[in-house]
Amino acid sequence: MTLGLDRLPAWSEPFAVEARARLERGLPLGTMDREAAFGDSDGSGVRVAIIDSGVERDHPAIGDRLQASMFVDIDGEDAAVIVDSTGADVVGHGTACAGIVHAIAPGAELVSIRVLGPNNRAKGIAFATAIDWVVEQGIGVANLSLSSRSEPLAALFHDLADRAYFANTLLVCAANNVPGPSYPSLFASVISVAAHDVADPAVWFYNPAPPVEFGAYGVDVDVAWRGGGRIRATGNSFAAPHLAGYAARIRARHPAATPFQFTAILAPTATPVSD
Repeated sequence: MTLGLDRLPAWSEPFAVEARARLERGLPLGTMDREAAFGDSDGSGVRVAIIDSGVERDHPAIGDRLQASMFVDIDGEDAAVIVDSTGADVVGHGTACAGIVHAIAPGAELVSIRVLGPNNRAKGIAFATAIDWVVEQGIGVANLSLSSRSEPLAALFHDLADRAYFANTLLVCAANNVPGPSYPSLFASVISVAAHDVADPAVWFYNPAPPVEFGAYGVDVDVAWRGGGRIRATGNSFAAPHLAGYAARIRARHPAATPFQFTAILAPTATPVSD
């Protein structure tokens, strides 16, 4: 499938077919073999947080790997992460992301933190509270297939992204699907991802001219959805969990890897443009 720039989500321009030649770059240390990066690692021993609309616990695509289900409760100006005994997904979006992570890293444990409501929207404070909780819990990888366009909250998200970075929690963030800045996806301390249209989960591209550094499969993707079903969907939301899955495999192989080392591994193992 080949789609023009007008059909791709925002920030995907560098990864479109007609623009892809500009991704060619010289790597100072050369390429890295994926066998050395993650090999046959399946993510065992790694927890991946899915900050989203919830994860359907019994969905076949999750494979009984949902370790915990939480949600952010907001009371006035206060917010807290509490146990969600239902293990429900109010939209389907979180289950889709979790299913992609599980397909790539089937050994990883999944932790769901629901911040989105049935309208697929979240309050910024709920999103920030979820990130803060993930960092406090020492979770190794977090998939954020949502972002905030709030300029007043940009400083808060920048602080949280830095805290995650120094606490060795890797944030894998989808860029917004609409034009304009989105946070924390455009901060240098996170792995930022937009969609490409190559129908292969093992294909990702590195962009040497950020802000969005990586392109992963996110166009016309077959994803899990609520009610035990599946749909085809397009968006940067579905690109990010592909790299979150590979990040879980890398962390399982290299437990001490720090967030900047993930970029140093994902960039030289990216698919060559000539391929």
